[in-house]
Amino acid sequence: MDISALNALTTQVLWAAFILAVLFGAIAQRTHFCTMGAVSDIVNMGDWTRMRMWGMAIGVAMIGFYSMAAAGLIDASKTLYASGRFIWLSALVGGFLFGFGMVLASGCGSKTLVRIGGGSLKSVVVFVVMGVAAFATLKGITAVVRVATVDRVAVDFASNASLPNWLAAAAGLSPVSAGLVLALVLGLGLMLWALAGRDFLRLDNLLAGLGIGAVIVGMWWVSGHLAYVAEHPETLQEAFLATNSGRAEALSFVSPVAYTIDWFMFFSDKSKLLTIGIVSVFGVVVGSAIYSVATRSFRWEGFRDAEDTANHLVGAVLMGVGGVCAMGCTIGQGLSGISTLSATSIVAVAAILAGCVASLKYQVWRLERSI
Repeated sequence: MDISALNALTTQVLWAAFILAVLFGAIAQRTHFCTMGAVSDIVNMGDWTRMRMWGMAIGVAMIGFYSMAAAGLIDASKTLYASGRFIWLSALVGGFLFGFGMVLASGCGSKTLVRIGGGSLKSVVVFVVMGVAAFATLKGITAVVRVATVDRVAVDFASNASLPNWLAAAAGLSPVSAGLVLALVLGLGLMLWALAGRDFLRLDNLLAGLGIGAVIVGMWWVSGHLAYVAEHPETLQEAFLATNSGRAEALSFVSPVAYTIDWFMFFSDKSKLLTIGIVSVFGVVVGSAIYSVATRSFRWEGFRDAEDTANHLVGAVLMGVGGVCAMGCTIGQGLSGISTLSATSIVAVAAILAGCVASLKYQVWRLERSI
């Protein structure tokens, strides 16, 4: 493949990722798909409907990912989440910080982008602060702290630290076969659990669960198959085009927000190229905005008062720091990562949910004290 063909393929990859992100933004805006909202509904009202949306999306993503791996379309061992290093403490601490922060900031990274598309000016502030905090944790002052503390604690395995690899070793299967078995069992279980919910069989609920899950699968195909080059003409090594990590990626909205701000700030630097993560950030905002304008639900929104501003600023910082430590957010780990059945992703998701519940309880405590 020559350079001109490589550039053309890169453009195709970026457009495909952007279109999928637009779909994600539109679906999330229409259906109110939100992990923080799902947990809040359970804690405050005992309503599991939005959590069932999330569960169905996970099931679809799991089955889709390992079906493509079994078909040879993607390599499960070459994703961002495939590693023999089980960074359980980073996932635990980072996930809890992210979960706690997303409640203070009125939503996770993806919800922040969806809210921007719907006219939320305070979400623009969250976007900027979260992005700066994330970049500092990738390469700046909090990165030094991260590397010196939580990243030091890990368990190293000879192969990928994931449920399929562990099952494969125990049962004498190939990792891909074990992954497909687990994906079918767990994925179908989650989908059946979602469908068993009272009044769940409604268009928006099914659109959220099936649609969001399908977008994640689509992103895995784009980054892991369409963007894959067996031999890059410049390096003569395999490459995944237009990715920040150099490996197959799906949707995530913490580090990509940091890279988006970096791209804006150093736009004239020719080494700063668009990536799947960056165009996905734009795509979610555009998709949400298109739906909001088309349905006349677009509304400008600002901060209520100084306390509201402070909560969102603190929440944005916690999401930026925590999301990088945990290697993802409610979408990056909660859908993309967990679809690979990575052990680190499972710990990160559990910690995010725990942090979210703790933050909701904290807000109730603060409200009771103020009455």
